[in-house]
Amino acid sequence: MRGNIAQLMQQAQKMQENVQRAQEELAKLEVTGNAGGGMVSVTITGRMECRKVRIDPSVLSDQEMVEDLIAAAFNDAVNKVNAESQSKMSAATAGMPIPPGMKMPF
Repeated sequence: MRGNIAQLMQQAQKMQENVQRAQEELAKLEVTGNAGGGMVSVTITGRMECRKVRIDPSVLSDQEMVEDLIAAAFNDAVNKVNAESQSKMSAATAGMPIPPGMKMPF
């Protein structure tokens, strides 16, 4: 019994280290979301901080369209960050039995 607890504690420590490493990688990550066939692009970090917005001059005459394209590009970037985050965290916790519905500290 004691050996099982020690092994579980080692697994938990390793998982914690893997999660921390994955969080550090995500903090450095930059992804670009696009909208309007690339007329608008938004680059954000893994921490959802906006780094760059690029707008094709051809769409600047239509303010409402530009606003919609910026929102769509931002949402595309957020979806990409979330997918990458889920992938990295799944890899970080691989092999560790986590009860369904349990939230990790990230």
